[in-house]
Amino acid sequence: MIYIWLNIVPILAATFAGLAIGYAWARASGRAIGIGVGIAALIAEFWLVAILAGAVILAPDQAPPWTMALGSAFIIWIGFVLPALVVNLSVGGAGARAIASAAGYWLVTMLVQAAVLQAMGLVPPPAG
Repeated sequence: MIYIWLNIVPILAATFAGLAIGYAWARASGRAIGIGVGIAALIAEFWLVAILAGAVILAPDQAPPWTMALGSAFIIWIGFVLPALVVNLSVGGAGARAIASAAGYWLVTMLVQAAVLQAMGLVPPPAG
């Protein structure tokens, strides 16, 4: 987990980018975000970005760096985030429109976060 401390500035920048998207997304749909939700979102966004940063650092160099960064975000979204959203929101009684909105929000957020991480640069952990 040392890579988190080595990359704290890009991780925090990507975290706040995600929070800004979430705030804008909520306002566009007429919802207010309370302080409790804001704090939970901050913690969750930070952890998600930390995991995304690890994936970007570990991505193979078989494609251009931007392709790997955005591709890593997309793979995590389609492999983990989307299925979890579909199951949880469906069980909660959400309709297709709410599921599509949440899925779209997370796809946009994760792609922007990956772009922030890639643009700022990430430092791999020391070998050994």
